[in-house]
Amino acid sequence: MLERILQICLLKIEIIMPKQRILVIGASGQIGVELTLALRKIYGNNNVIASDLREQNPLLEGSGPYVSLDVMNKEMLHVQVIRQNITQIYLLAAILSATGEKNPNLAWHLNMQGLLNVLDIAREENLHKVYWPSSIAVFGPTSPKVNCPQQTIIEPITVYGISKYAGEFWCNYYHQRFGIDVRSLRYPGLISYKSAPGGGTTDYAVEIFHEAKEEKKYECFLKEDTYLPMMYMPDAIKATIELMEAPASKITTRTSYNISGMSFSPKEIAAEIKKHIPEFEISYKDDYRQSIANSWPQSIDDTIARNDWGWKEEYNLSTMVKDMLDNISK
Repeated sequence: MLERILQICLLKIEIIMPKQRILVIGASGQIGVELTLALRKIYGNNNVIASDLREQNPLLEGSGPYVSLDVMNKEMLHVQVIRQNITQIYLLAAILSATGEKNPNLAWHLNMQGLLNVLDIAREENLHKVYWPSSIAVFGPTSPKVNCPQQTIIEPITVYGISKYAGEFWCNYYHQRFGIDVRSLRYPGLISYKSAPGGGTTDYAVEIFHEAKEEKKYECFLKEDTYLPMMYMPDAIKATIELMEAPASKITTRTSYNISGMSFSPKEIAAEIKKHIPEFEISYKDDYRQSIANSWPQSIDDTIARNDWGWKEEYNLSTMVKDMLDNISK
């Protein structure tokens, strides 16, 4: 299904759009690897420049250009945007929820200043579009727990959530004040077999597959009945590209769109894995991440995204689990 979406996007782009040059910042991260590869299929390998502070992910090697880049170094970032004739930026570099609580000042500084650097350069160079991801971490204990709506009480309790909520309003400000076409999604927990998670509260939903295959057991850092919104990575990539390819007239939310794929608990995903690996066992020993998870909604209402630009997920819990286990085996 993702392949078909990419082919359709490519056909539309060739017909109606001028040549695009895209810079992906944070390309070696969990989202960045798969998004970079998907964008290269659409725009051509040489027109999507991957960048990161760390070494290039092996999955990206040989698939297109790569530059070492620190989003906090605004001058060097600006030089690369000009040198590479960049027209769009996807800013994925961030310190996530669990890691951010260990160093709040660093998390705030990187998450905020990196975004402001990109938005300033986008304004100065008249870039066509900017993509910046937000997160369900913007929600807090006072937000509705079930079918949390787009507009509601938002009082985050982690520095990651605070930085993402502030970033949403910076995106809206630069759109309203300077006309920057910046777009965003509030990602739920993301599950992928191609790249490792980056220090988030929902990382258990990736770790559990590797432990199930290798050890036939897993000790979860969340309680068994902790429900959280989740999404399989192919759906996340699909949603990101569909949002960015949607006509500007369809985009009514310039902070960040709620987006949802599925919701489940550790107990439920373990039961689904057990259907494929009968000897698998799970145990529970919650840690500091449990309080973070408790502050987030159990499910998300993404009606506005569905109505505005036709969002619809492809994977549910059972199809995601089967695909994960099949591909981890490979």
